[in-house]
Amino acid sequence: MNGFVIIIIAAVVLICGYVFYGRFLAKKWGIDPNAKTPAYTEKDGVDYVPADTNVVFGHQFASIAGAGPINGPIQAAIFGWLPVLLWILIGGVFFGAVQDFSSMYASVKNKGKSIGYIIERYIGKTGKRLFLIFTWLFSILVVAAFADIVATTFNGFDAGGAKVAADGAVATTSILFILFAVGLGMFLKFTKCPTWVNTMAAIVLLVAAIAIGINLPIYCTREFWLLFVFAYILIACVTPVWALLQPRDYLNSYLLIAMMLMAFVGIIIYQPAMNLAPFTGFKIVSGNTTSYLFPTLFVTIACGAVSGFHSLVSSGTASKQIKNEKAMLPVSFGAMLLESFLAVIALVCVGFAATSEGLPSGTPAQVFASAIAVFLTKVGLSESISYTLITLAISAFALTSLDSVARVGRIAFQEFFMDEDKEMSKAAKVASNTYVATIITLVLSFLLAKVGYASIWPLFGSANQMLSALALIACAVFLKKTKRQGIMLWGPMFIMLAVTFTAIVIKIVELISGLTTRFVAGNALQLMFAVLLLLLGIMVAAEGLKKLFEDRKAA
Repeated sequence: MNGFVIIIIAAVVLICGYVFYGRFLAKKWGIDPNAKTPAYTEKDGVDYVPADTNVVFGHQFASIAGAGPINGPIQAAIFGWLPVLLWILIGGVFFGAVQDFSSMYASVKNKGKSIGYIIERYIGKTGKRLFLIFTWLFSILVVAAFADIVATTFNGFDAGGAKVAADGAVATTSILFILFAVGLGMFLKFTKCPTWVNTMAAIVLLVAAIAIGINLPIYCTREFWLLFVFAYILIACVTPVWALLQPRDYLNSYLLIAMMLMAFVGIIIYQPAMNLAPFTGFKIVSGNTTSYLFPTLFVTIACGAVSGFHSLVSSGTASKQIKNEKAMLPVSFGAMLLESFLAVIALVCVGFAATSEGLPSGTPAQVFASAIAVFLTKVGLSESISYTLITLAISAFALTSLDSVARVGRIAFQEFFMDEDKEMSKAAKVASNTYVATIITLVLSFLLAKVGYASIWPLFGSANQMLSALALIACAVFLKKTKRQGIMLWGPMFIMLAVTFTAIVIKIVELISGLTTRFVAGNALQLMFAVLLLLLGIMVAAEGLKKLFEDRKAA
């Protein structure tokens, strides 16, 4: 199979998915272009800020994409390229895009509130509190991991103490992105320029940041960058979205789209062969590790197919910036399908780089960048320069996802203590304060990053996909209670419940088996978190399914 054919098939499927299925859902659920969105009715200048569709799309796409749709398909390629491709396309159209759209739709129709609020209103307070605990713990884990990844990426020195120019360039470019974003935010806020002017300004700033970064790398240690990153996200969590979040993601979205265009052109011209077998089996044994197609494939490939984190972005930040309900479809459904296309590009890259001995060595980011660099030699670009630019683009997005998930964690902590049915206590008012919630969330994340998140990181995939199942349940109940058709969510909902519960139970059995032979503190901690996630998931799912299957007359 040729990579060119796979890319064309994927493009046709995803475009058709948007044109036919996406518009079908929008028509079925109802879009009111004349309705005032929460960005106006709840406007506070911090989280609720109306923005143009292209700006909100940039935020959504930059937050959900990046390394996720690259890592997952490359790691899952052990099963062959065909099951990976099928899950990306089917999952992207009928699972991921549906989840993202329904999450944003439910949020916009409920004052821009998060999935936690949706659960409280349509399922119950117990379900809401359990879900928010789940979301908050998930956010702390992701912030700790991503902060460590960013700090390590920015580290300007190798193990021997020698300077690493590429990492220094990434650090400089990322800092300039932040500074330029503030300037762009002011420009977008206080000028009424046409969209094309804003676009040109973003492109000029993007090119300038990359050029300066490559020529003026910054060399600092990982420890310094870890402190810098947490200081940055502390500010980013409380800064009005128009001043930093919107323009920064706007800039980054152009970088990511440029990277995808380079990859697409390279694949079209190079027409790489897929050196990876279409299917390698339902059971893969590698050393002491045994992986089964179900549920491993569906947990490994999250971003690009369906990811619970997306529902948090769709309902936690993006929904508060929607200017017109018509924008929900391109911002949520469209951004998800574009991410699926990136996942297919990653699949073509690993398929090309594979050998008769199996998958290529190196990290997924290295495999991705190396393959695209080879493709672009056909258009006359230097392989080394292309590799540097692609690596730069991938690295820049870890920081983007970082402050988005930190803000989501802060909002989840706040909403846990909010109760619209009764007056809040003094303690609840303090806990729900923006600054208090931010500091508590980030302090715990920092401690986890320092102590070591690696022990519980293997649970990330299962926790992420459980979020998607719970979000789908919440949205299905919302659609039912508001007399809208939600049957299209049931299939994805039950499949993701089966995937996540199976994955976590298998992990618990493995951990218990390992601990009976040799006690390892990290494995014990992982077991504790796994059991906690399983119990929280079961309780939230039970609450939601009970409401979903209630008699319609009783609703």
